[in-house]
Amino acid sequence: QVQLVESGGGLVQPGGSLRLSCAASGRTVSSYAMGWFRQNPGKEREFVSAISQSGGTTYYADSVKGRFTISRDNAKNTVYLQMNSLKPEDTAVYYCAGRSGLVLRTTDYYYWGQGTQVTVST
Repeated sequence: QVQLVESGGGLVQPGGSLRLSCAASGRTVSSYAMGWFRQNPGKEREFVSAISQSGGTTYYADSVKGRFTISRDNAKNTVYLQMNSLKPEDTAVYYCAGRSGLVLRTTDYYYWGQGTQVTVST
C-alpha cells in the first residue's frame, strides 16, 4: 500500500504558475503509474494528466495540453505537476493517484491523496 500527500496548491493570478508535488510513502512510487485529477464541488472528478512508471509515457487532458507538464522523480518518490499560464477555469481541488499496471486516463486508480486546493483568481 502507498500513501500519497499533495502539496503546492494555493492562490495565483491568471497567467501565473504553480508546481504541485505528490509525495509517496509506504512503497516506492516507481512501481506505480501516477495521475493527476481535479474536482470542483458538485462536479465529477476529471482527468488532468498521467505518467507511466518509467516516465516514458505521458497523457494530458486537452484543456491543459501545452500548459501543464507532469514529471516524476522516482529517487525522491515524488510526482510533480508544473502548471503554467493558469486560467480561472483551472480552479479546483487537485488530487494525485497511483495504480499498478497500465497508465490510464480514467479514475480507475487504487490510491488517492487528500487533495490540494488551486485557486486562480484576481
